[in-house]
Amino acid sequence: MKITGIAVVLAGLLSAPLWAADDNWQVPNNWQVEGANGVLNISGVLSEGACRLAMDSADQTVRLGVTPLAQLAQVGARATATAVTLRLRDCLRGSGASRDERTGNLSWGRQQPVMTMSFLAPADADNPQLVKVQGVSGIGLRLVDSQQRDVRLGSRGTPQFVSPGDEVLVWYVAAERTRAPLQAGAYRATVNFRLSYE
Repeated sequence: MKITGIAVVLAGLLSAPLWAADDNWQVPNNWQVEGANGVLNISGVLSEGACRLAMDSADQTVRLGVTPLAQLAQVGARATATAVTLRLRDCLRGSGASRDERTGNLSWGRQQPVMTMSFLAPADADNPQLVKVQGVSGIGLRLVDSQQRDVRLGSRGTPQFVSPGDEVLVWYVAAERTRAPLQAGAYRATVNFRLSYE
């Protein structure tokens, strides 16, 4: 039995160089055949963040619907809030720490990263806590977090722990009456946001 095994191995070793030495062997060239070939353009990004922002969260259109003027008759009156959901994917387990800019409190954890969110948008002239809208006057947009705490435009929000795996974060936006004369019509605003991990 041992001799037979050696003979098979030797036969395989002897035949391999003969096949590899064949100068006539080539990959078939069929690039001129229509429908037989194609090209893959491949790109990607290596990120260092604790999580990935899901593609459906990165660019959203939030529809606030129709609000009757009577609902916003008084300065400070708010329309019904609409949820804005951000989905984080593939959050890593790891330590993190972040200091709350409002209170000075430190949030830290050994197993969960800490995330803060910043919302960037032009502020309303009458109430700088509100996002400025275009198209009408007399309203701005109020952003609050899931705990109903006001979002300060341009500032980092309250630190939040991010669970390993996938995470869903929720904020709310609502039209709010300002001191300016109330004018009916369609309005719009653009709000950018930034996730920061510590």
